[in-house]
Amino acid sequence: MALAIMSVSETAASRIREMIEDSEKPVIGVRVGVRNAGCAGMAYTLDYVAEAVAGDDHVQDKGVDIWVEPKATLFLLGTVMDYEETKLKSGFTFNNPNEESACGCGESVQLKPADLAELARARSGDSHPGL
Repeated sequence: MALAIMSVSETAASRIREMIEDSEKPVIGVRVGVRNAGCAGMAYTLDYVAEAVAGDDHVQDKGVDIWVEPKATLFLLGTVMDYEETKLKSGFTFNNPNEESACGCGESVQLKPADLAELARARSGDSHPGL
């Protein structure tokens, strides 16, 4: 079974479908990435996708298509993308096991690359490496 880079909640999938339907231009999905920004070091990015970008990882989940920038893949492994609405704000959130901290204003995060050896052990059921 292939390792999914990331997944989306039903709420996020529903919001992505709305965005695609409401777009003035033809859109087939969204592209998730990371960029250097803010006091914590990185910020998540989200853009419309009109056509697949060569080299991006493609994730299909809950009926929506998501492309992941190659430079973001190791930072997003295991992430669940959600969508939240409160009285004061609304937007996509990322429950990311690779997130070490976030700045106080919530605009940026500190991310570490996923540990591929640890992921492989977890997938094989070997919880006691080296024994």
